[in-house]
Amino acid sequence: MDSRTVRIRSKLARVPYQPQRSHSMGAERHGFRVGPRVGSARVDDFEREHRLVLPPAYRQFLAEVGGSGAGPFYGLLPLEECRLYTMDRQPPDGSPRGFHHEDHPDALRGDRFLHVIETGCSDLCLIGVTGPLTGRVLTGNAEGFRQANVSSARDFLSWYERWLDHMRDGKDNRALGLTSPATVATAPWGPRAADEAEFRRRLRLQRLQRLR
Repeated sequence: MDSRTVRIRSKLARVPYQPQRSHSMGAERHGFRVGPRVGSARVDDFEREHRLVLPPAYRQFLAEVGGSGAGPFYGLLPLEECRLYTMDRQPPDGSPRGFHHEDHPDALRGDRFLHVIETGCSDLCLIGVTGPLTGRVLTGNAEGFRQANVSSARDFLSWYERWLDHMRDGKDNRALGLTSPATVATAPWGPRAADEAEFRRRLRLQRLQRLR
């Protein structure tokens, strides 16, 4: 067992009783309680169904800590509710990228991200499962209303423990230590090149929909 999961379980038990702890959005909903752990057979089934390999630290969390409940924002989604997304193309005007569920007709082929934390509305908290950001946690907005932020934490366990430390110290969810390197918004990874005319048509339609 990774020593980090031992620390995380201990911190989860203590955080609710810390006198200066944060009362950030969603904390009262999950009460710092996690759901049942996820067995390896169930994870294997999920990986086969979605043709992917879960990042080791995230899989370890599911197996050794819990499969839902306590987490940043509104908490950890049960594995069966986690959905896969791809990042949209960088708009020509430099505005932030959005995300589409990979089965959406407008989704472009690219690196895949698993939605693991419930943040509400069209916001997303995801973990990379393919490509250069595999294992890293990032937040963004499906509609591209804000820049995608990539956490400086090296993997899910480090990111989650950082959240617990921040809750203990009275910091808000916004203080998760998320960074947004300039390379993320313009990096070449992500959706493959598509027909330029079709891309511009979709971009115009999206902008029209936002104005309605």
